[in-house]
Amino acid sequence: MNQARIIVAGIGPGSTGDITSAVIDALRHCDAVVGYHYYFPFIEAYLPADALRIDSGMKQERRRAEEAFRVAEEGRTVCVISSGDAGIYGMASLILEMKHKRGSHVEVEVLPGISAFQKAGALLGAPMGHDFCVISLSDLMTPWLLIERRIIAAAEADFITAVYNPKSDSRYWQLYRLKELFLARRAPETPVGIVRQAGRDGETTTVTTLADFDPEQADMFTVVLIGNSQSYAVGNTFVTPRGYYREMEREEGVNVGQGIMIESFRTIERELKHPDIPLDRKWAMLHAIHTTADFDMERLLWTDPGAVAEMYERLSSGRTRTIVTDVTMVTSGIRKGALQRMGIEAKCYLSDERAVKMAAEKGITRAQAGIRVAVEEHPDALFAFGNAPTALMELCTLIRRGKARPSGIVAAPVGFVHVCESKEMVKPFTDIPKVIIEGRKGGSNLAATLVNSALTFNDAAQLRPGRDV
Repeated sequence: MNQARIIVAGIGPGSTGDITSAVIDALRHCDAVVGYHYYFPFIEAYLPADALRIDSGMKQERRRAEEAFRVAEEGRTVCVISSGDAGIYGMASLILEMKHKRGSHVEVEVLPGISAFQKAGALLGAPMGHDFCVISLSDLMTPWLLIERRIIAAAEADFITAVYNPKSDSRYWQLYRLKELFLARRAPETPVGIVRQAGRDGETTTVTTLADFDPEQADMFTVVLIGNSQSYAVGNTFVTPRGYYREMEREEGVNVGQGIMIESFRTIERELKHPDIPLDRKWAMLHAIHTTADFDMERLLWTDPGAVAEMYERLSSGRTRTIVTDVTMVTSGIRKGALQRMGIEAKCYLSDERAVKMAAEKGITRAQAGIRVAVEEHPDALFAFGNAPTALMELCTLIRRGKARPSGIVAAPVGFVHVCESKEMVKPFTDIPKVIIEGRKGGSNLAATLVNSALTFNDAAQLRPGRDV
């Protein structure tokens, strides 16, 4: 007779070849085996002839655990078997809980096994090459609303997701709901792997897409694997890259800073709620969100149709040679490399002695006075505002008086007084291309990045920002 202990053993997904040597050794030296009757054929060859066999049906886990303790407390070694890994939806947690509740002296050891999702992943290729999670759709122990919250969290966090207990005779609708939740958050072409009877007779594998996935293909013997935004399929091989090739194959001429910016833009584009918008508007929006990390920019960014493309055409053709800003912080944020490459000058008149004198004499803000001086020298410049609504309002007045003919306006002043009104004042000038951050939000960094989007619009189609980083 062995010592009083329970070994909770994961016997793998079903093939004898997937049972670990440690589990086989434990089975060969045990006094008794407790488990679901369906699993005994997989391990019978390893059991001693005189070992006590205690089997039972589904949904009798607690009874099996109690039997295991009863036999072990008689001074015998008991193997409690679970399919896959005993610690993943298996008997290990119940046995350890029961030991604590009973105050039992029985020693408990847990032996790991190969899980069904691991076996399924190996059969499909390498779908779990990056962060992943496992979710069971069984609501016997977990309320459905909690399961649904976890599904949403997994989908939004871009986890590769393995789905256990996807469907049964009584639970037919949950997998349809999971598909609906994922489609609202993942691309329809996301790969989906369906593996039935992994490692057992009748094993089948299918690779499809999230859009084409049919929940009727699944049952209780099925594991469903849903890829992340980087996953892809080649035939029946399902791969999620770890990222090694991305590290090794940085495009020629792309420095580290630009590489980070390109990856950031790709991330933002994937997370846009409304990605199907004109390219020039999207290019400005990507810049705005990249600068602020604020996806509210999807709602706040207002542009005339084709405004960014028109600004770029005027800048690149030489029709616009000057960019005027309301404050020096906007000027500082405009890409110097782009300005030099295109032969454009960015100027701010805030500290110009003429503006300082005018502001003092007329009782107006220096930013407002700076725009008056700027218009005298560059009436057809591209004007960018990231701070002062008074400066933007001054430009509107000068346009209406026929003194200013801007080639474009970037309106992103920030604050609480006259900010919203100043932005609305710009909109009626229909012959001037405009990019506006509506509402109170704005800032010098936003104004500068929107100017940069116009300067680099020729990189938009390839989604290659940061050439001048």
